[in-house]
Amino acid sequence: MKSTPSSFDGPPRRTRPRHAARSSGETHPPAVIHEFRPPADPTVCTNCHAIYSHKVWRWPEASSVKKVGGATPGLCPACKQVKAGVFYGLNETDRAFDDDEEARVRARVDNVAARARFTQPERRIVTMQKRKGGFEIHTTSQKLAHRIARELHKAFGGEVTYSWNDNDGALRAVWSGGKPVGPRSKASRPRKTSKKRR
Repeated sequence: MKSTPSSFDGPPRRTRPRHAARSSGETHPPAVIHEFRPPADPTVCTNCHAIYSHKVWRWPEASSVKKVGGATPGLCPACKQVKAGVFYGLNETDRAFDDDEEARVRARVDNVAARARFTQPERRIVTMQKRKGGFEIHTTSQKLAHRIARELHKAFGGEVTYSWNDNDGALRAVWSGGKPVGPRSKASRPRKTSKKRR
């Protein structure tokens, strides 16, 4: 089921998603698993070249499959999601930015997404759009959206509110406040003074 901003009803909450609080005995795959059937083992993505083997998608250099000539060609879930516009994470900002601030926010988001994608090919940005009130970022997974919100808060301050959709577990994270300024110069940093003992 495609997640849209209208599917997030009710006030934001700062708790963990319902599916994350289940007992360790219960194992339910994430919603994206139900959206796309598992491929043949091994499968190579014809778009991004990720390899599916032993129920995991990996990049070729991290995969145990050395010869991809016999692998079944197909599309990985992330490429399917990007193509179909399906997302399970939504990041929003509650204010507009000037050009310099926008560049800093985009760079931070791109860095977070690149780090996540490096180890897990399924975690990607579906779309990143500028809107009147700020940004709207759609991600393939809830965890990537959570990580982006956390990193924006850590880098620039402000507040973050999280809300999870009870139907499919999709996450909406709203980052408010904060000013994406660069690192402070040495001149602006307070000097450490030490008092000499008499």
